[in-house]
Amino acid sequence: MKQKKFTEKTISDLLLGIAVGDAMGVPFEFLTREALDQQPVQDITGWAMHEQPPGTYSDDTALTLCLAESMAEGLDIEELGKKMCDWFRKGYWSAHGEVFDIGIGTRIALQKILSGSPTVMAGGDKDMDNGNGSLMRIAPLALDSRYREPQTLWNTIEAVSSITHRHVRSHIACFIWVIYLQELLKGDDKRKAYENMRIQVNLFFDQHTLPVRERELFDRLLVHDIQQIDRSVINSGGYVLDTLEAAFWCFLNTQQYDAAILLGINLGRDTDTTAAVIGAAAGLYYGMENIPAHWSEALARRDDIEALSEKLFHTLSSHSQQTHP
Repeated sequence: MKQKKFTEKTISDLLLGIAVGDAMGVPFEFLTREALDQQPVQDITGWAMHEQPPGTYSDDTALTLCLAESMAEGLDIEELGKKMCDWFRKGYWSAHGEVFDIGIGTRIALQKILSGSPTVMAGGDKDMDNGNGSLMRIAPLALDSRYREPQTLWNTIEAVSSITHRHVRSHIACFIWVIYLQELLKGDDKRKAYENMRIQVNLFFDQHTLPVRERELFDRLLVHDIQQIDRSVINSGGYVLDTLEAAFWCFLNTQQYDAAILLGINLGRDTDTTAAVIGAAAGLYYGMENIPAHWSEALARRDDIEALSEKLFHTLSSHSQQTHP
């Protein structure tokens, strides 16, 4: 693929890719793989698991939009935490003004912030605190040229993730995903981008002290070839490593936005988050023109998301001009 020009559409591709994937998965959250194998998801629907109309996105997108808006305003971690708490309490950036889905770790962290905890210390830091709640919202960081340097990106991810997820495993997962999205932004073929991501991430980890056990958990992505792994051992629950592996596996093994999203949803369980994370890569890579029109037209607050894309583009363009006068 040719080098991509960074435009407002680039941001829309990412944000709409996430939101549409999320909305596609919402009605089927918690369904088992066995149930979906019997009756696979084939198109957009609604009114099922969460009794929401078609096109309704969940916390995955709402918190992603909080991050995107915060980036447009300068990315202050305290202000980002406030936006996330406003979502939790008032439905800020939600699809229809209400919160109908929230992960346990995210709920606990936001309650701690509301009780006075420092924002960057609110997230859980134990082994059991590695749900996918920071991975699901981290993608916009890939858009900012100021985070191209790996150490700067790592430091930023630590801060942004730690609002809800402070364990190094969640930080590693977010780092891998954002590096991969950065490679896709270069216009690389998605397979080449995967290989380049592995080189970059392994080099960074070689130069920094990380717990050996934590690093080894990511061997299926960073040492072996996740694309070749059998579906039967790809998990799709709320664990951050499962979501990351499922996203790579679905994206690399399909050739269209809709195919990638449907493959992820039909893995079952955490269908909205799996599809939202896949949607970031698929949206960037294929563009929103590859999203089925009736999927994107049904999306709640599409106009608001596109307006936010424009706002973020102006901010990021300014950053880029300052970095490369």
